[in-house]
Parts: sequence; structure tokens; C-alpha cells
Amino acid sequence: MNYFSEFSSVFRRRADAVARINGSEMYQNIHGKVLFYTVRVGVIVRSIITGLPKGTKPCGSPIFAFHIHSGGRCDGNENDAFANAAGHYNPQNCPHPYHAGDLLPLFGANGNAFSAFLTDRFRVSEIIGKTVIIHSSFDDFTTQPSGNAGEKIACGVIMPNVR
Repeated sequence: MNYFSEFSSVFRRRADAVARINGSEMYQNIHGKVLFYTVRVGVIVRSIITGLPKGTKPCGSPIFAFHIHSGGRCDGNENDAFANAAGHYNPQNCPHPYHAGDLLPLFGANGNAFSAFLTDRFRVSEIIGKTVIIHSSFDDFTTQPSGNAGEKIACGVIMPNVR
């Protein structure tokens, strides 16, 4: 079956769910949204993020781990600004990087990031009320349980996208 026409038109319709992303107190410039679209073969996840740290490495902009977490709040404590986002969304108790909430990394581009990808690890209805987290470092896709991804620097709660 050819899904090209469905995929190419998906962004012309309203997303089924959205997470409005805001940075922690230390990363107040981070803002954006993550949109979730149901398609026949899974979910398309689209992110548009601004204000990411630009980095100073000569080999390019930073890469940021990007996950769905199981908690439903974007608050925490002095040691972890988003502690109440809890751990990775992992309803099948799989090893990392096979958690349902393990997403593709965000590639920074002068403080901005855009991505869109297809996943079949969850349905939109299963992630409503969960959180999306951006971490300070890249995910090594090996270290258990969360890829040694660093500090949680931005968060958003996934909500139904209603008018």
C-alpha cells in the first residue's frame, strides 16, 4: 500500500495531540511544540523547538535526547526541575532504547530544531497526559535505563488538541 499521499498531507490537518514545550528556569529560552498525528500505520511525531543551547563545539550544534516520560507534570525540585515527569514511558517494560517513549534525537541548528518521524510504539490515546522531555545531552542508546541523556531541560504535557 502506498502511504505517500497520507504522509504528505498529514501536516495540513489539525494534530490529534500537542505538547507545548517550555524550558526549565535555567533554560527559559526553550519553547516549542510537539504535535502527534494518527495515521494508518502509526503516529507521526513533529517537533518545532526554539531557544536550545547552541554549544561551542567545532563539530556542529548539539544533539538532544528527546523522550516521552510517564509522569503527567512538568515540575520538580531543586535537583531536577522536571522530576514529576518521572521516567521514560515504557508500558511493555522493554530495555532502553526500546521503550515506547524513546524518540529520535533533536539535532540543534543554531538553537533551533525541527523533526518529523513515524513510529508505531504507541497510539496517541495512550500518551495523553504523559510528558515530552528534552534532555541536555544526546542519548547514547545503550546505557540503562535512559541512555545517559543528561539533565531534563525542557518539558511539555501531551494534551488533546482541541479548539
